[in-house]
Amino acid sequence: MITVAPVRPKHVLPGFSLSLGTTLLYVSVIILIPVIALVLKGGEIGPERFYGIVTSPRALAAFRVTLLAALIATVLNAFYGLLMAWVLVRYDFPGKRLLDALMDMPFALPTAVAGISLTALFSSTGWFGPILDALGLEVVYTLSGIAIAMTFTSIPFVVRTVQPVLEDLDPTLEQAAETLGARPWAIFARVVFPALLPAWLAGSTTAFARSLGEFGAVVFIAGNLPMKTEIASLLAYIRLEEYDYNGAAAIALALLAFALLLLLTSNLLQSWAARYREASV
Repeated sequence: MITVAPVRPKHVLPGFSLSLGTTLLYVSVIILIPVIALVLKGGEIGPERFYGIVTSPRALAAFRVTLLAALIATVLNAFYGLLMAWVLVRYDFPGKRLLDALMDMPFALPTAVAGISLTALFSSTGWFGPILDALGLEVVYTLSGIAIAMTFTSIPFVVRTVQPVLEDLDPTLEQAAETLGARPWAIFARVVFPALLPAWLAGSTTAFARSLGEFGAVVFIAGNLPMKTEIASLLAYIRLEEYDYNGAAAIALALLAFALLLLLTSNLLQSWAARYREASV
């Protein structure tokens, strides 16, 4: 008896034109129009004034704090996220599903609530504050506190990007390497990690971009001291409260340029990693 493979229906959803039009309309309203409006508002300022706003001492200090804290958070998340994805995929233990669900907590928890919670934990009267004070370490109202808040809000991007790739990785590749006498670290470095590299870079870059725009979780723990712990998104908000719309648009446009440059770099690195992987197979 000959069995015929089932034919997958092409028109479960509306036709291609309607589906494409709906998605393009959604992208335009939610993403393109706000971005274009921001670019046009920033373009009204003029190059000289725009350069003066983004290179003012206070703006440069805010950019420096934001980029440094985001970089620290991304480095932590890059290694911790890879390790957490490995644990969730490769090991079975009591409470695994709960731990897996907790990885999505930063997505569900309002960032302002996260900022208040972190401030309460690391303040001098919190759970961790007295211990850190005894060691001479300060977290609240410092760069360390900003980095911790950014780490909390951006960790799921690395875990959830690496985890499905690790789940789909063919185990026979590792078994073959082990049969040939490769040590566990060599198997990870030469077999597993190259396959994870594009996803790992994508997750880390997205986490960095997310940290650049973080506001709610940082504003409570940072202390918002100009020239010291003031982040760029907060400075843009302050300019809005001062009715300086051009200043707010210039700072926001600079952050957008940072994010777009970062995403472009990430795509180039992922393409290079994919080509390197294909060439090494």
